[in-house]
This record gives sequence, structure tokens and C-alpha cells, in this order.
Amino acid sequence: MITVLPLETPGLGDRTYLAHDGEVALVVDPQRDYDRVLALAEQAGVRITHVFETHIHNDYVTGGLALAREVGAAYLVNADDEVSYARTPVRDGDEIAVGAMTVRVLHTPGHTHTHLSYAVGIGGEDDGAPVAVFTGGSLLYGATGRPDLLGPDHTETLVHAQWHSARRLAEALPDPTAVYPTHGFGSFCSATPTSGEASTIGQEKRTNPALTHAEQDYVDQLLAGLDAFPAYYAHMGPANTAGPGAPDLSPPAVADPAELRRRIDAGEWVVDLRDGTAFAAGHLAGSVNFGLRGQFATYLGWLIPWGTPVTLLGDTAADVAEAQRELVRIGIDRPAAMATGDPQQWAGDDPLASFPRATFADLAAALDTETPPTVLDVRRDPERATAFIPGSAHVPIHQVLDRIAEIPDGPLWVHCAGGYRAGIVAALLRTRGWDVTAVDDAFAHAADSGVRLTTPTSEDITA
Repeated sequence: MITVLPLETPGLGDRTYLAHDGEVALVVDPQRDYDRVLALAEQAGVRITHVFETHIHNDYVTGGLALAREVGAAYLVNADDEVSYARTPVRDGDEIAVGAMTVRVLHTPGHTHTHLSYAVGIGGEDDGAPVAVFTGGSLLYGATGRPDLLGPDHTETLVHAQWHSARRLAEALPDPTAVYPTHGFGSFCSATPTSGEASTIGQEKRTNPALTHAEQDYVDQLLAGLDAFPAYYAHMGPANTAGPGAPDLSPPAVADPAELRRRIDAGEWVVDLRDGTAFAAGHLAGSVNFGLRGQFATYLGWLIPWGTPVTLLGDTAADVAEAQRELVRIGIDRPAAMATGDPQQWAGDDPLASFPRATFADLAAALDTETPPTVLDVRRDPERATAFIPGSAHVPIHQVLDRIAEIPDGPLWVHCAGGYRAGIVAALLRTRGWDVTAVDDAFAHAADSGVRLTTPTSEDITA
């Protein structure tokens, strides 16, 4: 019997897996903070002997190499991947014995050229027929991995390869085979939104566009739905081919108010981890806000000029430690400093900064005045394509700092789909002198709150 234990990383929308036969375990696609994997194996009472990578990841720094070295496991990576460390090379068709389990390697290009999937069965049971397949960024739940992460020169080749790879898995594996993807739980590595928390090959045959659509229809639909992905992805592949070591999760040095002010004045990022409501009510002037309860690492990594020192401000040391753990997953290895407590402690004798938060009902009232504010929509293009507020400016969150000169002066109300991104942008603009109000409300409430909406033309979406 094979037991598969998923390990969630919800901030990045990924899963790591530990599979075992009761004594021996394999790990697939471990995150950088692999101490969680070690704890899972200890809890299950099993020994890790093999660590598998489905691909050279683009959305996080792997913990695979460091994990394998620590436990003395084999580290299995596609033989065709050009990496700078010793590993156990594997190719399509290879079979690897892991305790009572047999792992069959399947080349499934599409997310990358060298992407592999791993079908796992028990030798001697049903002739070793696979009972699980670890599909990485290939076959996801109701979707597939995106094919554009290696650049536009590769996208056309990879999107067709992705269709064929999904078909190969469907043809090679029995319908009851459980599907275990790495991406697809909010990850930007998914080409389209995924559905469900579990699936099988048979279920995917009925629902997955790669298995229900003709090749060109699938290709056209997928390419039309692709949107921007986080800027920090550009640094993940090089880090993973170089061979990342174990993360240092020890606490950073504590900064006093004078040091915090010096870091802000030097252009460093001092990041307040509290929720947007608390931040707006009062914060250290010049600090920015990426609340821990949202996609913290994704948006911080997307927006920060890469290499900028980061100082973390949290209610507690536990909050700082959680943020630090999330950041090492994307290669921001060591915070420059930290501080805990409350904003008045961080500010010392300096006054706190603040800005108002509002609902869409408040926005409707503000727009129905003689001097209505400018509305800034920071949603991504596909979101704006559904509906938008007439007259609103549109700068997607990931473009705000590059297009700062385009953002209108004067009173500015910022909104997104749910409030988290609006709070981030409001904080960034507040540090630069804008008179901002963050709309902390769901866009789904806008129409019922009295805000007039319209459906855009293609020209409006990017206006």
C-alpha cells in the first residue's frame, strides 16, 4: 500500500508530496523550508531515501538538494537539465525502486522542455500498475501548467507539447490513478484556474481541456487566457540550477527606531506585516504593507526591486518568523532586520502616518459629488475584462512602480477585487505623497453598492 501525504504551501499555491510504503519514503518537489518534510516523515515513522524533482522550478527555490544531502537520499533530476551539482540523472522510461514502490519516469514537456512526471505503484500488486502519478506542472486539476515561463521563443513549442503530454499520461495510466500536481492551488504556474482538491486520470479525461479539446482549440484557448506572472520568477530557475543550500531561518537582528528610519531613508523596504486595516489606521511613515494573511511572498517578490534589503515589522516574533519562512521560498534569504510590537514603538518620537479605508458604498457616495476622486483599478487585465468603473484609471498592481508617473495626482481611491492588493498599492503610494483611500471591499459588492459599472472593449482593458 502506498500512502501519499501532501504538504501545502498556500502562499505560493503549491504542494510537496511525501509518499511511503510504511517504511521507506520518497519526496516530490520539496519547498526550500524542507524541515516541514522532515517533520512529516518523522510523524509517519518513515525514512526518506529518494527526492524527485519534476522540473527546474520557476516559482520557488527548491529544498530538494539540501534535503537529499541532509538525509543521505538520492536526488533525482532530469539528465538533460544542465545543473551545477551532482545528482542522480533520470530519463523517460527509467524505473526506480523505492522500498516496495516502483517509480516510472515519464517525460512530459510543456511547462518546461525537460519536465518529468513520476508514476508510482507497488511491485507485485496488480503487476505493479501505477496507483499515483506526480505530475508537477503538467496535468493539473482541470487545467495544465503554463507554457510561457521560459520566454516567448519557447511558448508555441511548449503549449503543443503540453497537450501531447497530457494525452500521454491519459493513455499510459489507468483511470483510477490518483493525480498529484505540484501547481494549481493558486499558483501563477497554472495556465488557467484549477478546480477541486483531488482527481484521477479518469476524472481528468472527462473534465480537463487538454483531454477534451482538439489540440488547436486547447492551444488557442490557453494562450488567450495567459496573463502576467510574478517578476521574481526570473530568479528562480538560475537559483535552482545552481543548487540552493539549506535556508537560514534564525531570527534577524532587532532594529530600533533610529535604524528603521535610516533604512527607510536609504530606500530599503521596511515591510509591515499587519493586516491592511491596522496598517491604514497608523504605521511607521515610509513603511509598506504586505499583510501575512494574503499572498504575501508572491506580491512582495513581484513588486520589490530585486536585491533591495527587507526589514520585517510584526506584532510578534512568530509573525516575523512566518514571513521569513515565506521569503526564503522565493530566494529572499535573510531579512536585514526586524522589529516587533506596535507602530508607535517603531516610530519612536516621530508621528505615525495613516490613510482612510472605505467600502464600495462609500466610493459610490464620493463619486456622486461635485469633486469626485480619481479611481485607480489595480486588478489584472483579465479581471478588468469582466467589468470596470467608468472613468477609472487602470494600472495592474505589478506595474504600479514602473508606471508611477501615469498615476493621477489629487485624491485617489484604490480598489482591486477584494481589498488586499488595494491596500498594498495604497501603502506604496502613501509613501510617495499621494492622498489615498484604500477600498477594502469585494468588487462583487460594487454594483449593489451603487457604483456604476460597464463592460470594457479591448481598448478599455489596457487604458
